[in-house]
Amino acid sequence: MSKNLLVIDSRQLAFEALQKIEQGQAYTDIALARILSNRKISPRDRGLISQLVYGVVRHKRSLNVLIDNFGKKKAQQQPPKLRIILYLGLYQLGYLNQIPDSAAVNTSVELAKANGLSKLAGVVNGVLRNYIRQVSKANHLASPILKLPKDPVQRLGVLYSFPDWIVETWLQQLSLEETEQLLAWFNQTPSVDLRVNILKKSLEEVESAFAEAGIAVSRIPYLPQALRLTGGNGAIDQLPGYREGWWTVQDGSAQLVTHFLDPQPGESIIDACAAPGGKTTHIAELLGDRGTIWACDRSKKRLQKVRANAARLQLNSIQIQPAGDSRDLIDLPRQCDRLLLDVPCSGLGTLHKRPDIRWRQTPEKILQLSLLQQELLSAAATRVKPQGVLVYATCSINSQENEKVVESFLGSHPNWSIAVPDTESIVNNFDMARGWVKVYPHRYNMDGFFLVKFRKNSAGRIK
Repeated sequence: MSKNLLVIDSRQLAFEALQKIEQGQAYTDIALARILSNRKISPRDRGLISQLVYGVVRHKRSLNVLIDNFGKKKAQQQPPKLRIILYLGLYQLGYLNQIPDSAAVNTSVELAKANGLSKLAGVVNGVLRNYIRQVSKANHLASPILKLPKDPVQRLGVLYSFPDWIVETWLQQLSLEETEQLLAWFNQTPSVDLRVNILKKSLEEVESAFAEAGIAVSRIPYLPQALRLTGGNGAIDQLPGYREGWWTVQDGSAQLVTHFLDPQPGESIIDACAAPGGKTTHIAELLGDRGTIWACDRSKKRLQKVRANAARLQLNSIQIQPAGDSRDLIDLPRQCDRLLLDVPCSGLGTLHKRPDIRWRQTPEKILQLSLLQQELLSAAATRVKPQGVLVYATCSINSQENEKVVESFLGSHPNWSIAVPDTESIVNNFDMARGWVKVYPHRYNMDGFFLVKFRKNSAGRIK
């Protein structure tokens, strides 16, 4: 098989994954995993396929504008297969400097022919070559090729490929300059963070094991168990110490949540939305595996992942609760010392890892989520002892799911108040101006998260 054919095959697999995504049959990560599974593909080609699929999904609005500019028909008037092929060609030309223009054009033309669009191969060639003629790649994002609107919301939406309502959401919380920084951050390729299992190995020991294997890692500020992979790493389960349970994959922000909970050895703790178990196992590690952690989730299938993660990390303090959320904890002890409620949310803090979200979420869906979040929080509050702690967390930076939920809860629960961490807390390295932590990704270089700690006061709210 020729080298050129291998390149075309990579585009073909990316094309097939994008078809599933565009048809709403799978999210990006699932569609990509299915395409790559059980295939002998070189690491280089796997990387290219992943880059193409994630890149096209992230930049779809910008790519649609380019098709509008250079095609005889608007993007939404193009046949779906042709539109995806044009996405792939324009993404390579505009965003991947390592691919020669000729390769991007020729492979796109061949992709059209291989997928029953021979009669439209000329359209592909014409659109892509028109693009090449009219724009300098070195300056493509700053050039007028995207015909950016004057309205600041629409301008940022087209330039960074986000729906206007998301841009408006960030502009209600941040300045125009910071909003642009946030949008740019979300279009980066995500890093992979690890959490070292301190019951098995120290951070330094895992760091050394990776260095001996020639794998580059760096530490993450303020997080004592965190390492970030900084280079090519291959399959996660082939890295040093994976099978031995030395570490697990977990973003820095998610690690911060458990430090905020601050579990103490011997305590009884409920993780009310536990799957797939990252925070549950972190609680067990910080407890020294001495205490009881009740792992709950509505999904029985996802609870199996909690069990598998606990087994690999060799943790024994975790009790798997039959499927149910904080409204269904009938079989648990009535009250616990601490409860973690990492609620279902929009995921708007993870748009770099889950690019579909920007196109699938709507303000209406988020409003419905916020009502569910309030219901879960009220139910969870009944499960905490007097003077006990409840941590509410989301991987969203949308005020509708965060500050407004907190204000509603405090307004209807006078025996609860916001608890301030002690001065030595890791969390104090983050902005806590109003008593809660809001992790903006562009400021801290990690997923967007919101955290607040409540304390139950038996005699009413502490002033």
